[in-house]
Amino acid sequence: MSRQVLELEAILNELVVEHRRLLKHVDVQQAAMRTMDLTTMADCAKLQEASRLRLATLETKRRTVVMLIARQHNVHGNMTVAEIAALHPQRGTALLKLREALKDAMNDLASRTHVAGRLAGAVLGHLNTVVRLLAGAVEKAGLYTRQGIPEVSNRIGVMDAVG
Repeated sequence: MSRQVLELEAILNELVVEHRRLLKHVDVQQAAMRTMDLTTMADCAKLQEASRLRLATLETKRRTVVMLIARQHNVHGNMTVAEIAALHPQRGTALLKLREALKDAMNDLASRTHVAGRLAGAVLGHLNTVVRLLAGAVEKAGLYTRQGIPEVSNRIGVMDAVG
């Protein structure tokens, strides 16, 4: 059995663990969003970014190991985990289980973040509207009526002031 196959198995296991960790950070952040706990949201954002960096590093390692395995078997192009499992039947079942666990973790993460992304987009749209309304009100300096409607005073032009 190849050392690279064992290394691939370890990397896949680390990817599953890291995706689950990122999912926990997302859950904590969404709970903090419900209660408007800004410090927890900021902390979770930092932890999520660290997890994303670790995932990117692990993905680079995985691609390198798969490339080495492909080169070892004189295969040109990319190899899938199923193809590697077929070439190494003694570790094949473990590789396929890890592949399924990784797919499940990625699907869970994608479904949870999809809803949060849609919610964040809606909130940002509303905030954008509020900021535009405020900017429009600030441009028109003047008095406000009792109903809260700005009453723009007539400005005196240069010619009116002289004449």
